[in-house]
Amino acid sequence: MLWSKADRPSRLVAEISRDPSFRRARTVRGPVVTPDTDLTGQVVLGDLPTGTDLHYRIRAVDLHDHRAASEPAVGRLRTAPGRRDDVRFLWSGDIAGQGWGVNPAYGGFRIADAMRSRDADFFLCSGDNVYADGPVQPSVALPGGGTWTNLVIPEKTKVAETLDEYRGQYRYNLMADNWRAFLAETSQVTQWDDHEVRNNWFPGQVLDDARYTEKRVDVLAARAHRAFHEYVPVAEISPDPEGRVYRVIHYGRHLDLFVLDMRTHKDPNTGNREPVGDGGVLGEEQTAWLIRELRRSRATWKVIANDLPLGLVVPDGASAQEGLAQGDPGAPLGREIDIARVLTALQRAGIRNHVWLTADVHYTAAHHYSPDRAAYQDFDPFWEFVSGPLNAGAFGPNALDGTFGPVADFVAAPPAPNASPAQGFQFFGEVEVDGSSGQLTVTLRDVAGAAIYTRTLAPAAR
Repeated sequence: MLWSKADRPSRLVAEISRDPSFRRARTVRGPVVTPDTDLTGQVVLGDLPTGTDLHYRIRAVDLHDHRAASEPAVGRLRTAPGRRDDVRFLWSGDIAGQGWGVNPAYGGFRIADAMRSRDADFFLCSGDNVYADGPVQPSVALPGGGTWTNLVIPEKTKVAETLDEYRGQYRYNLMADNWRAFLAETSQVTQWDDHEVRNNWFPGQVLDDARYTEKRVDVLAARAHRAFHEYVPVAEISPDPEGRVYRVIHYGRHLDLFVLDMRTHKDPNTGNREPVGDGGVLGEEQTAWLIRELRRSRATWKVIANDLPLGLVVPDGASAQEGLAQGDPGAPLGREIDIARVLTALQRAGIRNHVWLTADVHYTAAHHYSPDRAAYQDFDPFWEFVSGPLNAGAFGPNALDGTFGPVADFVAAPPAPNASPAQGFQFFGEVEVDGSSGQLTVTLRDVAGAAIYTRTLAPAAR
C-alpha cells in the first residue's frame, strides 16, 4: 500500500518499476482524494515480485484535465522475502513528545538519518506515532545552555481535540525532512498506543483536565483513530470487527509478525491487582485470535509487537497503573493474568521461538524472562526488547515486576528525566533474521546508529 497527500481534490496515480529511471513502469490508478480525508489517499498494489526493491512515484492528477498533474513524490519499497532471503527490520516508537518537536538544525528528527542509513526492509512503529497531547513551543532552553528550536504550526500549540487538530499532529511530523525521506524509502508496519489520543487513556474515561473542552475520551478517540487511519497506511487485514489494529503479517519463511492492540479495549487504570482476569488489556477476542494464530504459524520466529511492556512497572499517578505489571512479584494479578494465559498457551503448544518487541518507556533495554526466577512458572523462557524514543523526552529506567521472572540484561537510559534529543538518549532497535540458518539477531542502536547491545538467538526445535 502506497500513501500520499495532495493539496487539492485530485486523483492519485502511481508508477511502479524495478528501475529508478521508471522505464517499463506499471501505472496504477489510485483514489480520488477530497477534503473528507484531508486530501490523503492510499494506493493498493498487488502481484508484486518477492524480495525485490521497487521504485515508485505518485502524482496528483487534476480531476478535469489529466494533463495537469503535480510533481511526483518518489520513493522505494522492498517486497517480502523469498524462502532463503535474509530479513532486516527496525523498530521503535515515541515520536516528537514532551515538547521536543521538529528541529530544523537536525533536518527534522536527529535520529532519522541513522535509521535511514540502515536500509531496512521495513520499520515497525510500536506506538505513539504522534503526541496529540503534547504542544510545542518555538524554543526550549537546554540544560547547561543552548536552545532547542521547534517548528510550530497552529495544531501543535494546544492539545488536540477536533478532527483537524488530530490530523495536524501527523502533518506536523511530516514537516521533518529527514523523517519524510526515511518513510519514503522504508515500508511501515504500525500500531498505536496512547498518545495518538492522549496520555494513558482508556475507553469510557472522562477527563479531569482543564486543557480539554471535550472531556469524553471516547469522542476524542474516535476523532484520533480517523486521523490515524487517514495518515498511517494500515492494510485491512485485521480480523477485528470493532476497529482494533491487531493483525499478523507473514514475512517469508522465518518470520511471522504479530501486531497487538493493547489500547482500544484496555480496562480503567486501577491498582491492577484484580485476582480474576477480565481481558483487561487484549480482550477475549484478540487473546483467542493471538493464541490461535500462534499455533497456526509455521514461521521459525514469532515476533510479537506489544505496545505495552510486559514486566515493567508504568504508574499512572500515585496509586494507579498504566501498564501490565504493578510491582507485586507474586502470582499474576490484573492485566498480568491475560499475559499469563498467552504464555502458558505458547508453552503447551511447544512454541519457544517467540520474541517480544516494545517501546513506550522512552529508553532501551533487553529483558530475559524465565520460570526459574518467576512466581508464575507455566511458560518457557523468552526475550523482550525495548526501544525508543525516536524524538521525545528520554526517561527511565522503570522497575521490573518479578511475576514472570525478568532480569535486565542491558539498559541504556538518561541520568535525569525528560532528556532532550540533543543529549543523545534516543534509540532504535534492529532485528536481523539469517535466511540460511534462521538465527535471529537483535541489535539496540543509539541516536547515531552505533550498536550498543547485540544478542543472537538460535531457533529451538518445536
